[in-house]
Amino acid sequence: MTTDPTMTGIGQAVELNHQEGRRDAARDLFAQIWDDIGGEQGDPLHVCVLAHSMADVQDDVGQELMWDLRALAAADLVTDERVAEAGVPLSVAGLYPSLHLNVSECYRKLGDLDRARDHLRRARAEIGALGDDDYGRLIRGGLERLAAQLGEPA
Repeated sequence: MTTDPTMTGIGQAVELNHQEGRRDAARDLFAQIWDDIGGEQGDPLHVCVLAHSMADVQDDVGQELMWDLRALAAADLVTDERVAEAGVPLSVAGLYPSLHLNVSECYRKLGDLDRARDHLRRARAEIGALGDDDYGRLIRGGLERLAAQLGEPA
């Protein structure tokens, strides 16, 4: 369980979107937190998790991709020590399958199938970092669905 107040706020915004269906309210809260952390200059963990979540509340796939790419870039700056300090139950390596899955899905929606396949390949290469739990199964299922949409072997 996280003890990081920013991560808690991001979690509240995620809940507004996923549990309560209040997408606009979630987007507003994400935007407020984004300003509070200093945008892309903020703590890379906060930038990564917030951008990854902010992508989910975008109406435009180009904006969604922009946020997903921000999250992916920030992940490269996050350390396992920082993740543990924030109480996040994943290693840094465990962030990448979902990040690449989302980037791949955006590229698929935009019709850039070569980039979509590249990020699908990257997600699959990192999938071993996830356990056989609900989250791991969720991401694996997403990769399987995306692979089928891209005409790739399962």
